[in-house]
Amino acid sequence: MKAAILVEHAEIEVEGSPRRYPHLPLKKNPLLITNTETPLPGEGQVLVEVEACGVCYTDIDIIEGRVQCKLPLIPGHQVVGRVVEVGTSVSSVVRGDRVGVAWIGKTCGVCNYCRRGLENLCVDFKATGCHLDGGYAEYMVAYIDYVYRVPRGVDAVKLAPLMCAGAVGYRALKLTEMTDGLRLGLFGFGASAHIVIQVARRLYPSSEIYVFTRSPEHQDLARRLGADWVGNPGENPPRLIDRAIDFTPVGETIARSLELLAPGGKLVVNVIRKQTPVDLLYEKHLWLEREVKTVANVTRSDVKELLDIAGRVPIDVKIEEYRLDDANEAVRNLKAARVKGSAVLRIA
Repeated sequence: MKAAILVEHAEIEVEGSPRRYPHLPLKKNPLLITNTETPLPGEGQVLVEVEACGVCYTDIDIIEGRVQCKLPLIPGHQVVGRVVEVGTSVSSVVRGDRVGVAWIGKTCGVCNYCRRGLENLCVDFKATGCHLDGGYAEYMVAYIDYVYRVPRGVDAVKLAPLMCAGAVGYRALKLTEMTDGLRLGLFGFGASAHIVIQVARRLYPSSEIYVFTRSPEHQDLARRLGADWVGNPGENPPRLIDRAIDFTPVGETIARSLELLAPGGKLVVNVIRKQTPVDLLYEKHLWLEREVKTVANVTRSDVKELLDIAGRVPIDVKIEEYRLDDANEAVRNLKAARVKGSAVLRIA
């Protein structure tokens, strides 16, 4: 099968971008596009012929070594495809079934977190496209308990971003404890936020949604998707917000969002890392019972609930489509913030 393989960590070369990791080789094409052996499903696994795989900023973190992973590795954790072979002890799917695979690839099921319904914090969490080979390939194997039925009649490239950008954004929305009528602020408006706004619009029809982004293209998209107010992070919205989700890679946004948060409000930070420091003053940013919570991974319930919503209410996912051969171009464009919406590899 053909696959895009990460052999060694490297800093992705983007024109005009300063070097951040001089200890790593600088590569314009950090992924090796080559033929490799097609995997075989083991006990409790299925072999999936990949139709499409989303490209996530976490893939960049993996390539550049900020997220620990196995090497060599086939990245990709936003997968939609068809089951072509089943391993032993698998009876819930058959050949030809269409499924999705997400970031959560396997958990232990017995640790304190798993028993409490917090499998996203499992002490032995295994991530697709990180600890397990993922979907930047024509075929991949996945554990049957971690694959999902996907809505029928929807193009795979439109479904793929729901498996991570959509699912983790949906988890962030749930963690805000949002209710209808509260004002919601979204900071950053990329692959995840442009899905979240559509879900929030349907779940909380009476709520005002404010979007904070510097990109003119993203501002236009936010307006088209129903934002009540759009501006850059330095601007003041019409009123203070009750709930906020931060999707940005910079620390300054946390302080800014807390400045705009009403007393008793809650901020959820939906990123793995921040590229710049987070500086907060207790009296200015945290007092008056303001809360800050972070998102780590997703649970299977998050994915299933979002796919159920997508099956009932169409979600307009904005796509930039690439071939598997162009996986390096996709990660370069994503790093350079040149992608509008979600980057997706169409494979089969």
